[in-house]
Amino acid sequence: MLHWLKRHPFLTGFVLLYTAVFGGIALSQGNDEFVFYTVAMVLYIGGVLWLDSRIHLSTLAFWLLAIWGLLHMAGGVVPIPESWMDGQKPVLYALRVAEWMPRYDQVVHTFGFFAGTVAASEALRAGIRMRLSVGLAIGCALMGMGLGAVNEIVEFVAVLVMPETGVGGYINTGWDLVCNGIGAVCGAVLSWWRFGRTRPGA
Repeated sequence: MLHWLKRHPFLTGFVLLYTAVFGGIALSQGNDEFVFYTVAMVLYIGGVLWLDSRIHLSTLAFWLLAIWGLLHMAGGVVPIPESWMDGQKPVLYALRVAEWMPRYDQVVHTFGFFAGTVAASEALRAGIRMRLSVGLAIGCALMGMGLGAVNEIVEFVAVLVMPETGVGGYINTGWDLVCNGIGAVCGAVLSWWRFGRTRPGA
């Protein structure tokens, strides 16, 4: 942990600050759903630190994951006018700027699993010590979609524990999976562009 702090002091402060601020806002609002997600966020951070201890994630992967965390935490606690909302609660996740545009929630899902796929591709490449072929890039996209499915399981658990959440129903879950898939494919394309020509260490 101390080694990681020395490598990324600004990034560490950034993540700790927004987690504490938005977690505190969720507590003050009595927002049990996002208190739950704050706990999940801490567990995710622990998982990323463990992964980094094994493979040393790139600064790019860290910043993408950190920004995803910020967008996610803000989405559940930042209020918006009810006239702007397209969802169950007047918070940023329900924001839709125009009818033809995706909701904030869907944008965050797309970006988030783009970031997750970039991190997964780095883990895969470190493990197999090969350049990232097209076939392996497709595998990375599927890994990202798998991470997206895990996220949907977490949301399902939240609904079971707290029935009055803003997660949404079947249509929302379907759109989440579509957005997760789009993000995962984009992350795989970027990873293939980064790693498709050279072996690790080359």
